[in-house]
Parts: sequence; structure tokens; C-alpha cells
Amino acid sequence: MGFLALLFGFGLTDENFNLILTKPDNVPIVALIFLLIFFTWFSMREAVLNDRRLAAGEPTVEEDEEDRVWTWPDLVYTELIAMVVVTVVLIVWSIVLEAPLEQPANNAQTPNPSKAPWYFLGLQEMLVYFDPWLAGVVLPSLIIVGLMAIPYIDKNPKGNGYYTFNERKAEVTIFLFGFVVLWSSLIVLGTFLRGPNWNFFGPFEYWDIHKLEALTNVQLSELIWVQALGMALPEHWLPREIFGIILTIVYVAVLPVALAKKGLSKYYEKLGPTRYYVTVMLFLSMLSLPVKMLTRWLFNLKYVVSIPEFFFNI
Repeated sequence: MGFLALLFGFGLTDENFNLILTKPDNVPIVALIFLLIFFTWFSMREAVLNDRRLAAGEPTVEEDEEDRVWTWPDLVYTELIAMVVVTVVLIVWSIVLEAPLEQPANNAQTPNPSKAPWYFLGLQEMLVYFDPWLAGVVLPSLIIVGLMAIPYIDKNPKGNGYYTFNERKAEVTIFLFGFVVLWSSLIVLGTFLRGPNWNFFGPFEYWDIHKLEALTNVQLSELIWVQALGMALPEHWLPREIFGIILTIVYVAVLPVALAKKGLSKYYEKLGPTRYYVTVMLFLSMLSLPVKMLTRWLFNLKYVVSIPEFFFNI
């Protein structure tokens, strides 16, 4: 948090970054970043305290009778004070910051960059790395289905009603990686580092609308057939994309089975076949995002499988 405070504080002295940080739409996002870091730290702190108490044979903080307070007057007074403080903050906020209203909609002049609301910026950033049917339909659906499936997949009774890390290491780590690292990073990237034409700009770089990036995105088939083997691309889609198809099958079908035998055998025995494969498939789907991002940044790889004949790209 100290590093971010230093970065944003120093950024206010830079003319270009200051324009981005102080934009009325972005001010609450900056605040949310610090709130996310604070509450993540607070929850982990409480988890560590509870783990120490449980290791010493003591009840958790939530179960300790001495730590409880009455709803009236303690909680009601606290809520009243919080309500007054929030009201004052909102009033000051509305006076100091102008409402982020722009000109009436004009079909002949659209905003550049045209950005989604902050809570959808992760999906918009995913469109850089995945085909629209994946980034806009499949992956969001998997997120919703995965959240719905958690109560049926994770039947561990430990950790219900109190903070803990030692009793739910895998679950907490996966959640922190998926939400704090991946999803929040996509929002930050889309908010502060994506400028006109959705080009990437550094934190202190001027958002030049005329900036052109000479990116030559290639498919996996081109990397293998043309660059590695020195051969022309086959005309038929099956031999052309056979390497990408095999790689995809290995990733979604072979890898879960291999992990069940070695690496995640304990989880396989604990969860059983059905819950294990559902969990691993959801995890691999989540992991495909950073993998695809790295391959795009390092090799300019656009699609692993590209079959425009059927409008199918992965």
C-alpha cells in the first residue's frame, strides 16, 4: 500500500498521469484500490490471529464472548456515526468533483477510448487476448457457474463464520489469485494504462491519439509451420491447426487426469472424481487468462487455434 501511495502521490506531480488519476470517473477507482488492499490485509491479519488462537487451543475471535457487543447501543451508535461520516464525504465529494457528464451522444463522434464501466473493464481487457465469444460469453459464464458451484464443490465445514487461512489454504489462495491478482489487475490495466485506440500507455506517458503500435500478431500455426519448420501453411484447416488442437486437448482433457494421478492426488481423493474435475476445469479456465496474456506479450501470439472458416478461434 505504501508503494501505491508513493506511486499515485508522485503521479499527481506528472501532468499526464495527473489527468488520468483526477478524472472524476477514476477517482473512486483509486479509492477502491486502497480499500481492496486494506481489507485484504485486514482479513489476512484476522485469519493469522485466529490460526494462532486455534493452534493454542483457544476459541476464535468470533467465538470469544468477551469480544461481543450489544446491538443497542453499541452497534446502532457505530452505524449512526458511520452514516454521518459517509454523508459528509459524499457531500464534499459532490462539491469538489464535477459530475463526469459529457456531451450528448453523437454517432459521428464516439469517445476514444470508449471504455466500459470500471466493473466491466476486466471483460473489455480480456477481449485483447481472447475471441469475443470466449471473452464475452464463455469465460463470464464460467465465472458465474463457478461461483454458483462453490457450495457444492467445497464442503469443508472449517472456516465458516470466522477468518482462517491454515484451514483453507488452497481455497483462500485461489480466490486471492483470481480476484485480487487477475480481475483487479485487469481493471487497473484497463483504467490507467489503456488509452486511445485501446493502445498500451505507460503511467507517465502522454495519451497520443495518433500513436501507432507496430504489432504483428501471429497464430500458433504460423509460429510452428512457418517460423519453426520453414514450411508454408497447409490450406486445409485441420492440418494447419492440428498443433493448436492437440495442445488444447492436452490442456483441457489430459492435464486434469495427469494432475489427479500426480500433483493433486490428495485433492482427487478428498473431492472425488466429479467435484475434482469440475474444480480443475474451472481453475484451468482461470489460469488460461494469465497464460494467454504472457504469450501475447512475449510472442505476440493471438490465437492457439484459428479456424476462420468456422469463425472459431481460441
